[in-house]
Amino acid sequence: MTLRHAVHTTRTHTAARSPIALALLGLAGAWGSAQAADFKAGEWDLSLGGIVNAYYTTASCSGDTVTGLGLGTQALGCSGKDKTTTIGNGLLPNVLSLSGKTKQEGYDISATLMIGSAVSSNSSIANNNNVDVRQGFVTFGNADMGTVKLGRDYGLFGATAILSDMTLLGVGAPVNGTQANRVSLGHIGAGYSYLGHYGQIAYTLPAMGDFSLSAALLSPVDPFANSNATASNTPQVQALATLKLGNAGKVWAGLKQQKFDGVSPAKDFTMSGTEVGASYTLGSVGLLANLQQGKGLGVLADGDNGDGKSNNMLVQATWQASAKTKLGLSHGQTKLKDQTGSNLESTTNTTLGLYHGLTKSLTLVAETSSTQSKAANGNKAKMSGVALGGILFF
Repeated sequence: MTLRHAVHTTRTHTAARSPIALALLGLAGAWGSAQAADFKAGEWDLSLGGIVNAYYTTASCSGDTVTGLGLGTQALGCSGKDKTTTIGNGLLPNVLSLSGKTKQEGYDISATLMIGSAVSSNSSIANNNNVDVRQGFVTFGNADMGTVKLGRDYGLFGATAILSDMTLLGVGAPVNGTQANRVSLGHIGAGYSYLGHYGQIAYTLPAMGDFSLSAALLSPVDPFANSNATASNTPQVQALATLKLGNAGKVWAGLKQQKFDGVSPAKDFTMSGTEVGASYTLGSVGLLANLQQGKGLGVLADGDNGDGKSNNMLVQATWQASAKTKLGLSHGQTKLKDQTGSNLESTTNTTLGLYHGLTKSLTLVAETSSTQSKAANGNKAKMSGVALGGILFF
């Protein structure tokens, strides 16, 4: 869900609140606000808004060979070079989002369509046509029955971590292999696995005070960047429970599971993961911790490391230095178990960021980061990066 859509939906359509929308609303309150264009069309309330962002990023890579999805290596971090420069998107794409809501026969009904695009391209003449449709869903429900969602949307597992990550408004790990014609990675692969976009049927229980619970059946997906397995014929399952701690914080827990069919001679395996996290604000200081563990979660996305076991950890501290300026320090690690030789064993990313609200819609960003990938045999590769730019919500 985009930040702008979450702000509008959560303010005006209480029955359709989802954990993702609530997380984004908290982010909006912390970092700024967006001003969507709201208008009427018959019995429908429509809202049009979006996101535009761009960052000048430089990265330098050095060190040994680390095979696999080692983000700090020359192969991925700097696209095979010692240094790279990109003017492109941060962790968020550019977005155009249209949503509508109405009430019919006692049901609150809403729909969202979000289309994204990338800034960066390696050609000065070719069409930049990498269209990224992350959302296209309808919700219906009321205060008594809860809310049902049908369509394509973000997953539940990992949603709170990435939507609470300070680098969501910036770049985080400036991996050229993904930022060129798409987006940077934030702490994806170095703190958490990506939350993903899925066709899904999801259900959120009716409001229960400070507690919320959502569960979803998701269309099974092939493992990312892994030709040794395919999606099974059973859906992926995800769930997310959240408990607010007054107005100062919250705790959450999530899970996900999907079966994969091995392509001979590889064996079948089941991806399964659990997640716990908490965030809390003490005056001008914000604290966050999130832990994921499981089997087959992948470094970047579902199943990309086969049936390997992994642990992800993200910790973050921010300081609201003034009404418009926030400083933050975040550190994440993804660690794989039972690796051998030059295969990736762990990747860490530490990012120091400055986020200044020039206006209520435009935030200027400066970040410096260090990403290190380590192999089982002790090989190490390092990527150092700087990002300068800004992000606009309208």
